[in-house]
Amino acid sequence: MIIDCHGHYTTASPKLQSYRDVQIVHFQDPTKPPPKLEAVSDDEIRESIEQNQLKALRERGADMTIFSPKASAMAHHIGDEAVSRAWTTINNDLIHRVTQLFPDEFIGVCQLPQSVGVPVSNSIEELERCVLELDCVGCNLNPDPSGGMWTGPPLTDRSWYPFFEKMTELDVPAMIHVSGSCNPNFHATGAHYINADTTAFMQFLQGDLFNDFPDLRLIIPHGGGAVPYHWGRYRGLADMLEKPALTDHIMRNVYFDTCVYHQPGIDLLFRVIDIENILFASEMFGAVKGVDPETGHNFDDTKRYVDALALSKDDQHKVFEGNARRVFPRLDAALNAKGR
Repeated sequence: MIIDCHGHYTTASPKLQSYRDVQIVHFQDPTKPPPKLEAVSDDEIRESIEQNQLKALRERGADMTIFSPKASAMAHHIGDEAVSRAWTTINNDLIHRVTQLFPDEFIGVCQLPQSVGVPVSNSIEELERCVLELDCVGCNLNPDPSGGMWTGPPLTDRSWYPFFEKMTELDVPAMIHVSGSCNPNFHATGAHYINADTTAFMQFLQGDLFNDFPDLRLIIPHGGGAVPYHWGRYRGLADMLEKPALTDHIMRNVYFDTCVYHQPGIDLLFRVIDIENILFASEMFGAVKGVDPETGHNFDDTKRYVDALALSKDDQHKVFEGNARRVFPRLDAALNAKGR
């Protein structure tokens, strides 16, 4: 079985964006009409999935996607906590409807109602709702709700601990995933995403989070940002900061995905990072779309890159299925319940 651990609902009905546009205007000027989401039918959802993610999933040879709302649209830096909560609820409910309509191909991961200056503990209620009522198997956790300004504390700060405690209790992982950038210095997907991935790893290196949460599981997407390419730098920094080796200090709890869009990048990822810490993913459809003129295939058709590695059957199983089932125990339970 081939499980893609990183997919986004980037093809949702335009009605969703229309709601968001009105929501933002109303927040900026309360005299304007409040937003109301126009009903999205099951047929609209089916069409949005069947002609896009599901079609590509089948064409590229994968079986299931761990599916979450459009990351760049989370935009926790826009509005206030009430705005974020309303927007988050709508998006998570739509993800649940996708998983109900396509239960064999999609399983949900939720976004959170984070907001600038608001304790992340305020997101616990939505996490519980999504896991216990909507059958989500994980969440996307934004380490920078300010949208590229980095005004909040690092992930190792104790203000994050109540949320990590709840994650551990529910036995769900989080993908460390920022949203859009409001800083013109940082292109959202080309700079802000990779910056955040790299920054999160360095925060873990500087801190001792996993001493306090030995069972916490966190996924750093986009191939780990710049980390695999600079692995020697981080090994050296760990030594300079008198931290344990990265394998013990971080990599018992942190995983990277395969959202790297060329063969040399995937080759490097697999040479540097242990196979136990790599989860197959494509981010379909996300940061990089279109056909690579050098190969004639879509940039985000990442299965081709993994196939080209000529891994053993055991290692292939780990990357394509086994690691995801281990990192997402609720996914494993759901699949086992169906005899898969």
